[in-house]
Amino acid sequence: MRMLVVIPTYNELENITKLLPIILNLRNDMEILVVDDNSPDGTGNYVEKLSLENNRIHILKRAGKMGLGSAYIEGFKWALGQKPDFDYIFQMDADFSHEPEKLLEFIEKLSDYDVVIGSRYLNGVSVVNWPIKRLILSYFANWYARTLTGMKIRDCTGGFKGFRRVVLEKIPFDYITSDGYAFQIEMNYYTQKLGFKIIEIPIIFVDRHAGTSKLSRRIVYEAIFKVLYLFFDRVFNVKKI
Repeated sequence: MRMLVVIPTYNELENITKLLPIILNLRNDMEILVVDDNSPDGTGNYVEKLSLENNRIHILKRAGKMGLGSAYIEGFKWALGQKPDFDYIFQMDADFSHEPEKLLEFIEKLSDYDVVIGSRYLNGVSVVNWPIKRLILSYFANWYARTLTGMKIRDCTGGFKGFRRVVLEKIPFDYITSDGYAFQIEMNYYTQKLGFKIIEIPIIFVDRHAGTSKLSRRIVYEAIFKVLYLFFDRVFNVKKI
């Protein structure tokens, strides 16, 4: 068994110094790929130095801040190109909003399912430190995405996931163009369209940026129009996969 955790970063030096040892200590067959967007605080340089000392740590350095979706896609493609194969591939945030120990539960579930999603909305609402407006927006966005796309997922926009390798081999990355939270919706949509077995497990999401919103109008509009596009794909099968 060989496993990889893909973590996109931008100015996460303080968090990444604490997070990497925790993940590496979970299991000896778990590796980490940090996809860094040229962080001014030196996150990429720090991880690059570690990668020279530890063959379970890898770094993919990008020229600048290019978006969450493209970071994950580049990370997934990197993972698929490695030998020996990675059996399980995970994605998570660097800021401890995702509890790293939950990865062990993801691994257990992947023995029976193709995709595991850490869900904030499986047992009510499990979000800490979000302002009420942000919570309402997220809850509505998930209802909107589920209704139009037909996804049977409670948390369509969450970013804590685990995949069997075969899923990422089949996902049509060329179809996925979103960089904000709509990226998660697209990934979930195509995963379900391909017929993979998906399970959600409850997580507690703790926002480490309490009181501020990382959402921009562009990200919100992107999600609105991308869901509409997926609705038409669902009805007319625009993208055949």
